[in-house]
Amino acid sequence: MAQKPQKTENAAAVLKVFAILESLALERRATLADIAQRAMTSKTTAHRLLQTMVDLGYVEQEPETEKYGLTLKLFGLGARVLRGQEDLLRSCDREMGRLSRATGESINLGVMDDLDQRVAYIHKYDSAYGLSMQSTLGKRNPLHSTSLGKALLAFRDPLEIEERIAAMDLRKLAPRTITDADALRTELQATRDRGYSEEIEESEAGVRCMAVPVMDHAGRSVAAISIAFPLVRFDEARKPDYVRLLLEAGRNASAALGFS
Repeated sequence: MAQKPQKTENAAAVLKVFAILESLALERRATLADIAQRAMTSKTTAHRLLQTMVDLGYVEQEPETEKYGLTLKLFGLGARVLRGQEDLLRSCDREMGRLSRATGESINLGVMDDLDQRVAYIHKYDSAYGLSMQSTLGKRNPLHSTSLGKALLAFRDPLEIEERIAAMDLRKLAPRTITDADALRTELQATRDRGYSEEIEESEAGVRCMAVPVMDHAGRSVAAISIAFPLVRFDEARKPDYVRLLLEAGRNASAALGFS
């Protein structure tokens, strides 16, 4: 019984460490006061944790301004994680490049976050146009409001789909976000039937996306590839071409991973 408070304190400390790291990820350099405010902790606690992170090499402090910033050591950890996905990235990159050249639009690769109901962006090709949908590598968006998320979720085991829907916070994020579980189930069935997902102003106003799943050798969706358009530039007459290109990209990337 005596250990429970200690475990609670340790968990709180870990949460504060990650709050500080996420705060620093948003700003290139930040003062102690700003970090403490964003992490919702005291300056004394923030300073103690930051000094530990400096000692470990994950954070550095500028002598002149006394501001803190992240080092590349965290990037190294992320790179090692991605190296475990080399086959996936290699297979998808080839197809993403073809989509980028054919459309000129933003092309994104996402994987499902197994810890919560989100999709993480792990690779991208930026649009050739000035007006475009900009994504950030490492960013995580809800499954229910993104074409990437819906393409990933639709091709999972029915039991997993239901478990994930039950755990979702179906909050409204944009003008046409799906906020009803039954409506989401209907959309996922439509995605399975046609082989691709769609998103029209569900995650962000003025943005339209389409995505296809990438399947592994066992027939399980392990990633999704999307094309993202500013709504004003989406050419409805070219939609069949976009669908054909996407479906071909999904088939080729899946085949490279052993899916038949």
